Amino acid sequence: MQENDLLGEGLNLMVFGMGFVFVFLSLLVVAMMAMSRLVGRFAPEPAPAAPRASKAPAATMEADDGELTAVMTAAIHRFRQDRARH
Repeated sequence: MQENDLLGEGLNLMVFGMGFVFVFLSLLVVAMMAMSRLVGRFAPEPAPAAPRASKAPAATMEADDGELTAVMTAAIHRFRQDRARH
């Protein structure tokens, strides 16, 4: 085979391969859109639930924040000590 024939066959194969992938993906998009419409028609989205009120008072939340800050500070201090040793 000559080099031009080989190059032509390669381009031909590339065009057919890309065309096949394009057609397949287009059909996949159409099928997904159709299924989405069917699901939307026969199973509509439920109404969103009302947000629940917080049961914890503000004082408890402030105490939790103080405890969290203390834990984070201790962890950072420990991390820096371990890094200084190595």
